Amino acid sequence: MTVHQAEAVVLRTWPIHEADLIVSLLTRDQGKIKGVAKAASKSRRRFGGALEPMTHVLANYAEKPRQELVRLDSFEIVTSPLSDSVDYTRAAALAFYSEVLEEILPDRDPQDAVFRLVLAVLDHTRTGGIWMPVTYFALWITRLMGWMPDVLHCTVCGEAFVGRPAYWHAHADGLVCVDHKRLASSTLSVESLAMALRIFRQPITVFANEDWPRSRAADLRRFAIQGLERHLERRLTTAVALAKLGG
Repeated sequence: MTVHQAEAVVLRTWPIHEADLIVSLLTRDQGKIKGVAKAASKSRRRFGGALEPMTHVLANYAEKPRQELVRLDSFEIVTSPLSDSVDYTRAAALAFYSEVLEEILPDRDPQDAVFRLVLAVLDHTRTGGIWMPVTYFALWITRLMGWMPDVLHCTVCGEAFVGRPAYWHAHADGLVCVDHKRLASSTLSVESLAMALRIFRQPITVFANEDWPRSRAADLRRFAIQGLERHLERRLTTAVALAKLGG
């Protein structure tokens, strides 16, 4: 049996038996893992409030060879989404991060860039509005999965989108120019194309002091989220909640 202490973010929990929980964790060292937290519903000493989704923890766990589930022994909270007031909009953003990460990440595949992205957006979701970190997360997680198309050129003819909008379709990959757009395509504005380039070139801290009403880059968020859904081949439940908030 190998014992670990790892930095991790709680993604989701499922009840089993009377007080046990299965917990999905995104760890920095081992990627996404799942484990059993025995008597977690009763033990305040070992887990306390550390099992809330999107809680940043130090996780103590043990694993045996050829066993899929690890044994979770205790968590120590580093930062918790419950340390600040969580209204419905923040809860929707946190649920969105959790669902996307749970659905798209393979097990046991460490990706340090993804882990750092998660910590960054969690920090800014706690301290500011949700639309900037949600936009930043949606674009970067799509790019890190290798699903983000070229945002500079038409995928059909290669023409640059210089000073002109781009277009995308829910059932097709890539961005195209006006000459190659399909019926029922959506528009990605010139401003949002420029914002996408900024997001890929600058850290999230650069955007923290900018005004981010929900209308800003809304088309860019929809583009990134639809890209995620197309590759997952299903609708994200939390994306529906964000859409109802106007995002």
